Amino acid sequence: MNAPTILTGDRPTGPLHLGHFVGSLRQRVALQQTHNQFVLIADLQGLTDNGSNPQKIRDNIPEVLADYLAAGIDPNLTTICLQSALPALAELTMLY
Repeated sequence: MNAPTILTGDRPTGPLHLGHFVGSLRQRVALQQTHNQFVLIADLQGLTDNGSNPQKIRDNIPEVLADYLAAGIDPNLTTICLQSALPALAELTMLY
């Protein structure tokens, strides 16, 4: 039987905080042992309410990644992706 798959993530609008840890990071760490897990740093989504300051989003990407690692997300068990680095996500919205 295949392991369940989880796709989750955070917008890099600032450093992660205790609310992130209690709300989801703790579960992500626990579930990475038993699930196929993909964690998205959702930089494009972060632009939805920070479009006038894209540098803020760029600056917070390494901070969010460091927070993931510090919380216990293991890149050997969980795939961590940057949303803007996945062209297929934008291609899904194309109308033909």
